[in-house]
Amino acid sequence: MEALFEFMDANYLGWSSQLAPAIMGNAERPELAKFLTNSFCSTNPDNAREFAKVTFLSDSRQELPRLKVPSLTLQCRDDIIAPLSIGTYIKSNIPYNTLRIMKASGHCPHISEPYEAMKAIHSFLN
Repeated sequence: MEALFEFMDANYLGWSSQLAPAIMGNAERPELAKFLTNSFCSTNPDNAREFAKVTFLSDSRQELPRLKVPSLTLQCRDDIIAPLSIGTYIKSNIPYNTLRIMKASGHCPHISEPYEAMKAIHSFLN
């Protein structure tokens, strides 16, 4: 993780250009990676670094069983950030969790497959 943060500090635009396509997945749709890269590049690097630190260094697994309201986990296939084992772990450890495994791949279904994501959320809310 420290190497990731050092790369961010040394070359934020390069970091964005390399990481965004991997996070997005969907290599057959390069416009999605470009969109995410542009989004990363338009973010203040200091804010992005703090977000990355919180995201990658926090561990709140012990809190999951305390969640007592219905929740939805949208799980994409081929997600390098959150593989299927993460979704199943969340499902197993949150009492009222619904796990929805999507056809979408990558880590950003709200970008790559927005209609599938909206449909899953709508179905859960109904």
